[in-house]
Amino acid sequence: MRVVVQAVDSATVDIESKGWHRSIGRGLVAFVGIADSDGDAEIEWMARKLASLRIFPDGNGRINLSVADIAGSILSVSQFTLFADVRKGARPNFSAAGEPTHAKEMWLRFNRILEHKWKVPVETGLFATDMKVSLVNHGPMTIVIDTNAMMRHAA
Repeated sequence: MRVVVQAVDSATVDIESKGWHRSIGRGLVAFVGIADSDGDAEIEWMARKLASLRIFPDGNGRINLSVADIAGSILSVSQFTLFADVRKGARPNFSAAGEPTHAKEMWLRFNRILEHKWKVPVETGLFATDMKVSLVNHGPMTIVIDTNAMMRHAA
């Protein structure tokens, strides 16, 4: 599982063809990529990491608060392109991205864990849909988190 997370002052996702519009105020935008090898351990770890990641400034300007601490929200957008392999040629290869049925199930479960277990409100895009995402980056603060790195360090 690979997530690109950005601290934001606001963010929206629009899907004009479906009349879909979701937005958040202060919080995180999480671009979420799922691999076939991802399961409960990876999504549980990533949900805990995002809910507790201290990347917002406190009253003294120190980066010391999590999205939960600031009563923020998460805009979760499924993005298989995070597994693009560009080592050969100019056309990205997406074969490392999860099979769509598995990826959708894991992404939905990840969002539910954030909301129900970690009590962070989550808005989402729609899986496997062309979306327009707009955001006002705070900081800017952008972090890439990969569960493969987590598993290597746990061993």
